[in-house]
Amino acid sequence: MGDLNVALVEEAAKKSGLLWLDLPGLPQPRAAWHVWHEGSAYVLTGGDGEQPLPGLPDAARVTVIVRSKDKGGRLVSFFAACAPVEPGTPLWDAVAPLLAKDRLNAPSHEGQVERWATESWIVRLTPVEDAAAEAPEAYASVRPVPTPATTAGAPPRMVGGKRRRVDR
Repeated sequence: MGDLNVALVEEAAKKSGLLWLDLPGLPQPRAAWHVWHEGSAYVLTGGDGEQPLPGLPDAARVTVIVRSKDKGGRLVSFFAACAPVEPGTPLWDAVAPLLAKDRLNAPSHEGQVERWATESWIVRLTPVEDAAAEAPEAYASVRPVPTPATTAGAPPRMVGGKRRRVDR
């Protein structure tokens, strides 16, 4: 496994809600929410309303970047072996409920895991070696992929509070 600091990877991945995946054929890394379970990160992709991570289910290996929640800079990057998790296996039965619990903004939680079994992929990302020496410095400043999504409505108002000069 080279000089990969497994403890650092595990701690960083557990604390971060997002991983950045350098997927084959994409011009920049793509953010992906995940769960960390027994030494690997698990991500969900594909299906209606789920995160698009093109090429991940077929990839053998990807570069994973874990960023700091506080500063947004790269904490650690590593190569991960990719393996789809087959529905109906003990691993699927252990991981799918963890992903479902963390999938807070799902269109519908009812029948979610069953839908994933037919429409989506859960991919296991297992760290295999350190990639820090090969990761471009630009990874530290990667921004999310542009999207037409916006915040709906006006920001909340505070009742009874004083307006700041900057808000006038």
